[in-house]
Amino acid sequence: MEEAITIFPADLYVVSNRTILQEFDKKVLLSFYEPIIGHVAVSLYLTLWNDLEQTKQLSRELTHHHLMSLLRCSLKIIKEAREALEAVGLVKTFVKTGGNVNYYLYELYSPLAPNEFFSHPILNVVLYNNIGAVEYELLQKQYQKVRYDTKDYMEITKKMDDVFESTSSIPKADAIERVTSEITVKEKIDFDLILASIPKGVINEKAFNKKTKELINSLAFLYKIDTLKMTELIRVVLNEYGMVDKNNLRLQARKYYQFNNSALPTIIYRTQPEYLKSPVGDNSMRGKIIQIFENVNPVDFLRGKYHGGKPTNRDIKLIEKLMIDLELPPAVVNVLIDYCLKKNNNQLATSYVETIAGQWKRADLKTAAEAMEFAEKEHKRMSKKEPAKVVKKEPVWFNKNIEEEKVSDAEAKELEDLFKEFN
Repeated sequence: MEEAITIFPADLYVVSNRTILQEFDKKVLLSFYEPIIGHVAVSLYLTLWNDLEQTKQLSRELTHHHLMSLLRCSLKIIKEAREALEAVGLVKTFVKTGGNVNYYLYELYSPLAPNEFFSHPILNVVLYNNIGAVEYELLQKQYQKVRYDTKDYMEITKKMDDVFESTSSIPKADAIERVTSEITVKEKIDFDLILASIPKGVINEKAFNKKTKELINSLAFLYKIDTLKMTELIRVVLNEYGMVDKNNLRLQARKYYQFNNSALPTIIYRTQPEYLKSPVGDNSMRGKIIQIFENVNPVDFLRGKYHGGKPTNRDIKLIEKLMIDLELPPAVVNVLIDYCLKKNNNQLATSYVETIAGQWKRADLKTAAEAMEFAEKEHKRMSKKEPAKVVKKEPVWFNKNIEEEKVSDAEAKELEDLFKEFN
């Protein structure tokens, strides 16, 4: 195990650049990562970066005494800083033992872009807790996307084949690309203890495969469940083959958290981040609808669809999957809910919603306006495939020029009720 290996000043290391590092990354490190991992870890990352010597992808061999001299730190502090970098996906560490000294390989990965950081379900929350609401809001404003209206402009951008002619092809180059490393949650559950606590005739020894362990650890992190309590939950959800029923486990973990906290974890109660909201001042009908999508969290938005009643556990679970598993922004989830209900006869069918959610995730939709425009285009595309005799009156907001459209009394009443619900 790596923890048992003692680092000595004479141990050698090389740095491997697995990505494309840019000057802007330094600003991201200071603004987003330093409040979480500390200044020593950031200094270590920048030192390893500097070891690469300009554009080289592999550094020369260096000793850890080199790091001690530059950072003016002990190896113990340097190791702690390195582990912090590993935890947030900036560094991967490999070691080769044997001989007089050990050899370390440090792989560098790019920091997350600001929009990725703000939407990350773990780092985003930790950053907020560490710097406080005031600093967090200032940071959001600093990286807020500038928006402008192009409706009075005509796009004259040329296509590739308008400017260039085709030539003979050349072999594809295996060029370096910008890469970020996956951020994983530290294993919180002692699976050996669970196996020892449940009789062998009840639980299958193969019950804890890789995916099941990942799910259990994710639930433990999300719902703050320790090994003993998780053992109780697992006993309840074992099927006749001694395997873990994953869907039932998610349900039981959520019920346990709600019983003790009267609500689900705050992550699904978040509203759209400020930097992903539309500019203020749009008082058109469409603008008002966008404001609702952006300023109401998905649970409360769905509660409005229940006319103030509590959404079902199945619907809550669906929202949880959209926001946590697929990492869709809150406003996009609201648009998705509204779209699916109106397209599917007011039914929130899980398979139907997940199919569309997967499409929207691949389209990388971040804002309410983007989601609405995408839904409108998809609706028009699907409408062309329907038989001509099928005529449907679609929801009023599925039209780019809604503010210029005349709406029926029924549609106006629906919109009025929507505004009252959330204003």
